[in-house]
Amino acid sequence: MSRLGLCAVIIFLTIPTLTSAGDWPQWRGPNFNGSTDEKNLPQRWTRTDNIAWSADVSCAASTPIVCGGKVFLTGADKDSDMLQVMCFDRADGKLLWKHDTAKGIKIGRRSNYASPSPVADGERVFFFFGNGDLFCYDLKGKRIWARNIQKDFGQFVFQWTFSSSPLLFDGRLYLQVLQRDVPVDGRGFKDRENKSYLLAMDQRTGKTLWQHIRPSKAEAESHEAYSTPMPYSHNGAYQLLIVGGDAVSGHDPASGEELWRWGTWNPTRIPHWRLVPSPIAGDGIVVACAPKRDPLYAVKLGGKGQLTDDALAWVSRETREVSSDVPSPAFYDGDFFVLSDVRKSLSRVEPRTGKVKWTVQTPGRKKYEASPLAGDGKIYIVNFDGLVSVINAADGKVMQEISMDEPAAGEVVRSSVVASDGQLFIRTTRKLYCVGDKGK
Repeated sequence: MSRLGLCAVIIFLTIPTLTSAGDWPQWRGPNFNGSTDEKNLPQRWTRTDNIAWSADVSCAASTPIVCGGKVFLTGADKDSDMLQVMCFDRADGKLLWKHDTAKGIKIGRRSNYASPSPVADGERVFFFFGNGDLFCYDLKGKRIWARNIQKDFGQFVFQWTFSSSPLLFDGRLYLQVLQRDVPVDGRGFKDRENKSYLLAMDQRTGKTLWQHIRPSKAEAESHEAYSTPMPYSHNGAYQLLIVGGDAVSGHDPASGEELWRWGTWNPTRIPHWRLVPSPIAGDGIVVACAPKRDPLYAVKLGGKGQLTDDALAWVSRETREVSSDVPSPAFYDGDFFVLSDVRKSLSRVEPRTGKVKWTVQTPGRKKYEASPLAGDGKIYIVNFDGLVSVINAADGKVMQEISMDEPAAGEVVRSSVVASDGQLFIRTTRKLYCVGDKGK
């Protein structure tokens, strides 16, 4: 290992962490892959039975995070047309603080600006909105700093509402903006190219540490990605995994430098393939979910520079049910769990071979866009109607189906189920539920 690489590892290992073992401090959890190591998670409950508490919230897609004895959430109040940040007591659901942050909750009919999920480090909590606002608060609700990414780097150039979640890792706050290179619907620079980038900020001050430009050969909407970067350690070195713009790439967390890239699932450069699922890695493999009904591509980690198709471990062409247009896979118990919104299925897949151990049809009639939670031998999924299904991770059998919502017209559940200290947190269109024994 180089002296620079050794220093980076030493710095990472000496960064203090204020989160506890039971926290769920980021969108895809403490392991950055949708899994938890917790045991004795709930299997049976209703909207009233085995509920520790519930709280009123507004309709939004952001997933709750749990950190430092508190639950954090963003919201979009339709009546006041205000974006909001909220903090609840983790023990009893009491609203500890709530702040209105900006007027105007959306630009389109399909979603609002409160789709990105918060992130916390045990001392600070960070909230990002699709309008570009980024806020840092202490756990008592005092604002430490704020900035607007659009004002600093130009308008977001997306056909839909931008919704990548921030990532907190290795003492830095990261945000990925993979966007169109030309204006869309009047948004974006008209006199120069709109560039895609990875941004790193000082979590204490919000100041920019660096901006790494990430080029793409994609066309039109295929430039656009709503994914979130994910860290992964391979052969003792961490890298940030990014997917979008018809390619998956690995980056140095300290500088943003691109270490490798594989692409593409889109050789003919279809122009309308925006990318939603985030990259998830396990057992030396990272999976990229191609858009629409196309396959998963499993890339072997360890390569450098521009990779050829020799770097592919497998492609799920022959197992058509292994596909995802929106949900991000989970990695748990040595395997990938792929929830397909377009195939209406959940599959358990071996990382090295792509072998499908089992596939089950998803319960209910509505679509699943929330990403799965994996833990305690179970997979938890929730559909647009708020139907939560508990699946046995070993054999794919449906263990339980629980109706948690009756959404109003035009509203759906998109928030993922998360786990913390033996309880589950479920956000519906109007409620935040803490499922499990009281007094945790």
